[in-house]
Amino acid sequence: MTYHQLFEKLRQKPMSEAQFYIYVKNIGGLYADIASELELLKGSGAPLYIQKHNGELYFSLSTQHQEWQKGNLVFVDIETNGAKPQQCQIIEIGALKIKGGEIIDTFESYVYADEVPENITQLTGICQADIAYAPSIKEVLGEFRTFLGADVFVAHNVNFDYGFVDYHLRQCGLFGLLNPKLCTIELAKKTILSPRYALGFLNEFLGIRTAVAHRAYADALTSFRVFEIASMMFPPFVKSMQDLIDFSKGRLKLNYNTPYYAPK
Repeated sequence: MTYHQLFEKLRQKPMSEAQFYIYVKNIGGLYADIASELELLKGSGAPLYIQKHNGELYFSLSTQHQEWQKGNLVFVDIETNGAKPQQCQIIEIGALKIKGGEIIDTFESYVYADEVPENITQLTGICQADIAYAPSIKEVLGEFRTFLGADVFVAHNVNFDYGFVDYHLRQCGLFGLLNPKLCTIELAKKTILSPRYALGFLNEFLGIRTAVAHRAYADALTSFRVFEIASMMFPPFVKSMQDLIDFSKGRLKLNYNTPYYAPK
C-alpha cells in the first residue's frame, strides 16, 4: 500500500487512530516511528484532518472539511527538456496561488539543466543560455515545496506536472508530493463543450488569449482562466474541496453531511 491509497480509503471513510497507525506501519515499515511518519506526511502536503470524538482521535481528509472557494489552489506548469522524468530535466516552473478567486502569490524560476534540445527551444523559446546560470533543481524545488505547502496542486494534464515534480523532489532527497491534485482538463471536459481540450486550443477557443504559450507561468495562468470559466458550470453539490476533486474525476458524490468520526 502507498500513502495515496491510504488517502483513498480515508476519502471513503474516516479511520480511528489505531486503524490509521496500522496502515502507517504497513507503509513505513514495522519499526516506523509514528511521530516521524506524521512529520513526513505534513512536510509532503498530505491532506490529513484529525478530529477528537468521545476522547478518541479520528483521521479523515482535510479536503472534505474545506469549502473549495475558501481553500488555496496552486496552479502549476513546468517546462522540461523531454517527456520522461526519469531521463529528462525541468527547465522552468511557474505557479500562482489562488484563494477566493484572487491571485495571492506567485512563483516563477528557470532551472539549470544540462541541455535544451533545439525542438524544446523552438517550442518554448527557452535556450541553453537562459538557464546556464539558473539555480539548481534542488534549490528551486525546495523553494517551490515551501510555496506549495499543503495546498491543492492544479494543472492542465496534472499527472504530467505532478509526476515530474514528485520524481525530482525525491531524486533531490526531498519529500515527494502527497498534496491532493486537480486537473483542469478533467474539469473542462465536464463543464465546457469544446472540440478539443488542449490548453493552447482552449486559450483561443474561450477567448482567454494569454499572449505567451509554452512558458511555465503563462500556461499556469491560462489554466487558472480555464478553471474560472469551468467553475461557472459546477453543479450545486460541489461545495467542499473534495467534492470538486471527485466531480473532476466523475465519481459519485459521497454524503459529506454525515459525521466525520467513525461510529462506535
